[in-house]
Amino acid sequence: MTNKYSPSELLDEMLNTENFLIIQDVDGVCIPLVKDPLTRKLDLSYIESASLLKEEFAVLTNGEHAGYRGLNRVIRNSYINESKSPSEGKYLPGLAAGGIEYQNRIGEVSYPGVTRKELDFLSKIPVEMQKLLKESLQKILVGLKEDQIESLSRTAVLETRFSPTINLNKVFSKIPNDVGLQREVQSSINNIMNRILEFSKESGLENSFFLHIAPNLGKTNGKEELKYACEGDVGTTDIQFMLSGSLKESGLLVLLNKYLEAKNGKSPFGDNFNVRNAPMSIIELRDLCLEKIQDSQMPMLIGIGDTVTSNHSEDGKEWLRGGSDRGFLTLIQELGKQYSKDNKVVLVDSSGGEVDRPSLSTKDLKGISDPYDPLKFNTLFSNGPISYINWFNKLAEARSKDKL
Repeated sequence: MTNKYSPSELLDEMLNTENFLIIQDVDGVCIPLVKDPLTRKLDLSYIESASLLKEEFAVLTNGEHAGYRGLNRVIRNSYINESKSPSEGKYLPGLAAGGIEYQNRIGEVSYPGVTRKELDFLSKIPVEMQKLLKESLQKILVGLKEDQIESLSRTAVLETRFSPTINLNKVFSKIPNDVGLQREVQSSINNIMNRILEFSKESGLENSFFLHIAPNLGKTNGKEELKYACEGDVGTTDIQFMLSGSLKESGLLVLLNKYLEAKNGKSPFGDNFNVRNAPMSIIELRDLCLEKIQDSQMPMLIGIGDTVTSNHSEDGKEWLRGGSDRGFLTLIQELGKQYSKDNKVVLVDSSGGEVDRPSLSTKDLKGISDPYDPLKFNTLFSNGPISYINWFNKLAEARSKDKL
């Protein structure tokens, strides 16, 4: 929970570090959270700054790069009134879809390890998801008309290529103060997505997919746990149907592999390394780094996210810790210990957007961390994406001048 460095102190340290790599989440970090993902906006100054950092920066997001709902569309919209084009090396490099979709700065996308059969299945399931969601909402939201249910069902299903998702933000906007109904809806979409998972197994894709719940309360028997709504915290808003292997902590090693290849001309984990053939546990990933990367090659790692959770179990006997950014931030912290590097774990407050989230303004970080949490935050951006972008712009400008 410790806040050791102010943003300005973190900036100073990074500017005095020869080799670093920023691995950054997107939504909630540099883009405020919104009820409708199609309305997302990204500050043009941030995009320009990211291009200045070159190989020292990469994104790691559960969203996607390409497609109608992808981040690239948001970036193109930022340039509508500009003479420049994002094709001039301004796309955000890194991994999307939890590590499945890699993109370079000019927008070239690849997705190694994904089969045609898996893509065909993914393309068909949004229609089934929408049908099942409509049936469920008709039973739960009895006060809404049929056309409203139809509209909500259509809006809630995000037909992304690699990770079709049910997003509840619009649904929750119809029941903003009814925690009971919110919990019913959360339970229903969990059932729906588990049915889709069973469909995949019946189609011969037994080990191809898993469900990512955001935010979540960690895992039980390998499955992520719903975070049910409560007063002041809406809990789970998304369940993503994701390809196996698409874990951010595995994606961290893919990005590190590409960074070291660019630096040294050699990939420590091999040219064909990707999240689908990477280890899946933090211990195995750490050990692979220790085996393949020398101390002198390892850069300082700065992990930046917004979705980390910690809540007491219902019986009050244990802490349930989760969040889609917890894994890769924990691995960054662990690699710092193993390599004696001053790695940094940075958390941005995403509670100021349109989605109810626990805030960093509380001294004990209630809902985010706890007194016994092994994940320790080095720097907090309590004022959200706006303050983070201002800091990021200063870093990029100063760093680019240092390299002249």
